Amino acid sequence: MAKIATVITNLFEDSEYTQPADAFKEAGHEVVTIEKEAGKEVKGKSDGTTVTIDKGIDEVNAADFDALFIPGGFSPDQLRADDRFVQFAKKFMDDCKPVFAICHGPQLLITAKTLEGRHATGYKSIQVDMEYAGAKFLDEEVVVCDNQLVTSRTPDDLPAFIRESKQLLNK
Repeated sequence: MAKIATVITNLFEDSEYTQPADAFKEAGHEVVTIEKEAGKEVKGKSDGTTVTIDKGIDEVNAADFDALFIPGGFSPDQLRADDRFVQFAKKFMDDCKPVFAICHGPQLLITAKTLEGRHATGYKSIQVDMEYAGAKFLDEEVVVCDNQLVTSRTPDDLPAFIRESKQLLNK
């Protein structure tokens, strides 16, 4: 089963973390939460969901994981200000490992400069940013590009996002 790196910090969109993470775990995958330091508690922006961080960014190497999961909310915007998270995400994209980004999750990929020429979607407010980054933006519930990148727009799209992410993990 896959070992999934999950980059997350305060003000993540609760359902965009909890529903996919639960679905991945139920399917037998390991979900490892990563922030600046292990043991820290981060809180969701909508429901106040608390997540205890498994690993600090300086403790992990992209080579040790099979996939990357980037929940939305304000979390990705905060993480992209830290070059360690940007480089971590870039490594997954460069190595053609599965990457799952929902809502504002693609912001980290924009900063990593890894969306050029790729089909993707995200929250409406980042559409222009994604287009400036060279992505071919599609207003669809889920977009799968190159059997690597799975993106969705909002919590309403979670069923399709989870389905396509799990399908990619099973390949």
